[in-house]
Amino acid sequence: MTETAVTLVIDKLFQLLVQEANLLRGVHKEIVGIRDELESIRCFLKDAEARTEKGDLHDGVKTWVKQVREAAYHIEDVIDEYILHIAQHRHEKGFVAFLHKIGSLLKNLKPHHEIATKIQDIKILVCDIKERSERYGFNSSEQGSRTSATNATWHDPRVGSLFIEDGEVVGIESTRDELISWLVGGPSKRSVISVVGMGGIGKTTLAKKAYENDSVKGHFDCRVWITVSQSYNMKKILMTMTKNIYQAKNERAPGEIYILDEIMLISQLREYLQRKKYVVVFDDVWKTEFWEVVKHALPCNDRGSRIIITTRSDHIAASCKEFSSDQGCCPRELVRLSLDIVRKCEGLPLALVAIGGLLSTKEKVPLEWQKLHNSLTSELQCNPHLTSITKILSLSYHDLPYYLKSCFLYFSIFPEDYSITDSRLFRLWIADGFIKAKKGITLEEVSEENLIELIHRNLVQVSVNDYEVRKKYRIHDLLHEIILSKAGELNFCQILEADDSSFIGKSRCLSIHDGQENVLETITYSQVRSIFLFNINELTKSFMIKLFKKFRLLRVLDFEDAPIDCLPEEVGKLFHLKYLSLRNTKVKILPKSLGKLQNLQTLNILETPVRELPIAIFRLYKLRHLLAHYYDLEIASSLHSLQGVKIHDGLGCLKDLQTLTLVEANHQEVGLIKELGKLRQLRTLGISNMTAENGRALCAPKKYAPP
Repeated sequence: MTETAVTLVIDKLFQLLVQEANLLRGVHKEIVGIRDELESIRCFLKDAEARTEKGDLHDGVKTWVKQVREAAYHIEDVIDEYILHIAQHRHEKGFVAFLHKIGSLLKNLKPHHEIATKIQDIKILVCDIKERSERYGFNSSEQGSRTSATNATWHDPRVGSLFIEDGEVVGIESTRDELISWLVGGPSKRSVISVVGMGGIGKTTLAKKAYENDSVKGHFDCRVWITVSQSYNMKKILMTMTKNIYQAKNERAPGEIYILDEIMLISQLREYLQRKKYVVVFDDVWKTEFWEVVKHALPCNDRGSRIIITTRSDHIAASCKEFSSDQGCCPRELVRLSLDIVRKCEGLPLALVAIGGLLSTKEKVPLEWQKLHNSLTSELQCNPHLTSITKILSLSYHDLPYYLKSCFLYFSIFPEDYSITDSRLFRLWIADGFIKAKKGITLEEVSEENLIELIHRNLVQVSVNDYEVRKKYRIHDLLHEIILSKAGELNFCQILEADDSSFIGKSRCLSIHDGQENVLETITYSQVRSIFLFNINELTKSFMIKLFKKFRLLRVLDFEDAPIDCLPEEVGKLFHLKYLSLRNTKVKILPKSLGKLQNLQTLNILETPVRELPIAIFRLYKLRHLLAHYYDLEIASSLHSLQGVKIHDGLGCLKDLQTLTLVEANHQEVGLIKELGKLRQLRTLGISNMTAENGRALCAPKKYAPP
């Protein structure tokens, strides 16, 4: 996460140096130096963050990572404040004319002196941080990061899964029996069975119960169980397999196996297993590379041999048949609470067992059980009965590459059980700067790749709802609890609820749930970049004006479903704003000041009574997604309640536009169709009230002049 923050700042510094070179004449060298120092610091971050995430809780390491993150945020604040100041002092004839004069004018401006002073302070701070990293002995290579991570002391709570008695396991009997039937029955061809699912769901327990079954023991000539995990040594695994085979024969492994290389060990295993009906279990596989190597030691000998792989990743199980495991008298007054707690566990056996054990220590009264239900987030972090859940589920987060961590943490912004469409998620990720451009594909396509990877890692789930046409996505409730804590720790996001007394952190995102209007009075830190509102009963115009003044550096403003009926002119002061959603509000008119939002990428006014788009939107040259349709509140129940919005002539200037929906075609006759022909990036288009003439013009082949 800190690496993401540093990367964003490095990119922003580079853009600043390129775009504002004339304005930085006095501090250009210092900014280059800061950028270069941050590049060096980024090399150490993988090692430092790995130490903190894998269990090396050295206070110096944790403090250093925190200092780097806060320094990155501070640099970003200085840059954005500076750019905002420049934007507010642009000459009314335009920015081009302003650039010619600003060189001399800026020398006399007080902010120029202030930016120079702040940059000098930042340079000293960054140099100190780099020197501190070297004193702590951080490694600057990825290999070093892995080494330090593996040396950390950490007790793996999954060990207990290997020694659970049959009487302690409930709910998997039928699944276990089905797995056993696959092992001892079926074709003689060697087959691979993948047990795949999120951490803690019971994959190891299920596989172990089948592996230890008497019928399985008697069916195979040779059985081997190997625990792989995230950090593994292939040669040691091959040696362990070889030793296990000799031990099964009550023989001692020859000393020569310790001097054999990987290829020779594979050859020896392959030769021995060629004549055997074997079953091998590889528990907790994290890398596809592992299977690509070890499979060569497991011959397809047509003797009914079986291989079981347990993994959290769909990618690893992709070439195999996948297998997923989805699975007393309670006092009457506790039944409802019991169901609520079980529902929060969402069928996760690890959580059910751990929380059940904790409840067994509690007094069997509704008050005690309700307290646990309400405080589950903090209990997961500090209660020894539940820390095993946190550790196991956190492994998947720690295994993410840095560019996916921010995307995954974004789900902490939304309330529990909240589902979100992929398109909305993509636009938010992009607006907040979490998506890195790749050559040849759009940022939206990179976002889609990231979401698919999170789904394949079983961290994000498709939300099933028969009443919705579009797919939506969510995360498991317990994962939500865990990343809420992580997001707060990293100053990624803070949730502010109705009973919260103050906003004490320095989070870049503020998510207000059930809050009141006086919430702004409790906030002392104004460098928030994203604001979300959920379940708000009332929002006045004065509240929004205060909000726009307090948070001048906002990138994301999501008013979706909020009870507002106007958008104040003051919104035009949010120069850095990239995402503005008024979806499902009662806003009828968009202010002319909207045209000042020159960085705006997404404007969402779907399901609003906005009838006509102001001509000012044609100054939004970075707009990528314009989502609109007129929603007549008076006939909302009618089939005709959704209509296209009217748009003025000049749409063709929005060259970056990818999504345009829903506009009225016959408002401009054929003029709109001609303007659409200029939008080379357009991918999604919605038009209402099409005439035959408009249809022919829209579908006519276009001749484009070469660039």
